[in-house]
Amino acid sequence: MEKARETSEKSRILVIGGAGYIGSHVTREFLDQGYAVTVFDNLSLGLRRNLFPDADFVHGDIMQAMQLREVMTEGYDGCVHLAALKAAGESMTRPDAYASVNLSGTINILNEMLAAGIPNMIFSSSAAIFGSPRTLPIDEGHPKSPENFYGYTKLEIEQLMGWYDRLKGLKYAAIRYFNAAGYDVAGRVQGLEVNPQNLLPVVMETAAGMRKGMKIFGSDYPTRDGTCIRDYVHVSDLARAHVSAFEYLGRHKESIAVNLGSETGVSVLEMVQRAREITGKPIPAEVTERRAGDPAELVASSGKAKEVLGWEASCSDLDTLINSTWQVYRKNSGIS
Repeated sequence: MEKARETSEKSRILVIGGAGYIGSHVTREFLDQGYAVTVFDNLSLGLRRNLFPDADFVHGDIMQAMQLREVMTEGYDGCVHLAALKAAGESMTRPDAYASVNLSGTINILNEMLAAGIPNMIFSSSAAIFGSPRTLPIDEGHPKSPENFYGYTKLEIEQLMGWYDRLKGLKYAAIRYFNAAGYDVAGRVQGLEVNPQNLLPVVMETAAGMRKGMKIFGSDYPTRDGTCIRDYVHVSDLARAHVSAFEYLGRHKESIAVNLGSETGVSVLEMVQRAREITGKPIPAEVTERRAGDPAELVASSGKAKEVLGWEASCSDLDTLINSTWQVYRKNSGIS
């Protein structure tokens, strides 16, 4: 373990999964706001190039309780948990792996937090806990009926945290992402997401020549252009919400769950076409059959986040999402 610095004058945050795509942005935001940060990551999906010199780093795995115990004895004011397997489709064929990492790994984290006296957990949850929308936009009161095992694990973890709060007083903020996208506009995060499954990275890989073409799954949905509509929120906006949630727990000493989205829907065709215009690349796209389980439209209500966290999306417009992502893919691909 790399030795932690003396940071008694600052609140200390442990970011588990802090070398990953979202985790590196969350780490950067806590550092920017003056927090002392330690990243704990097994680097299976995270990257060393996403680590910052002003944060400490511990190479460790949430499946190893003793490794968590060792780092947590250093003393922290809160823990951010972003370490999970996250591919919805894969979760349906590998439920054993998802149960082990997402459920058992989180139980390890919660138990070691209790043992170390760490009072607050900021948890990376997901809109997948809701399943297909019954009403739009989706607010926190929407029925929770996950349609894949990944979403089930996220909902189960929220329920686990609720019991740990009720029985042990551990406070948590469950932050339910919709579609995280974009990169740090200042260019401080350069590591490409490992094995991305979401639309924008696939579009960028096609634009950069990393793949010959891409697929659009269905063009006959009841939407304005026949393709699926999703709510994309910039990862830097998500990162700010993590800091706001930690500060909320410190002030109010009560657990919360909030949905985070831009509250604006973007269709697949709109994303692809605007990416063609911004990148100047053709981005070949073939329309194929629908994917099972893809709802026509998913859009968040972020009203509660605005009310209780004072949070609003500030850089989640389509052009910023695409531009910030293209700069990273262009640089990694050597495109001038």
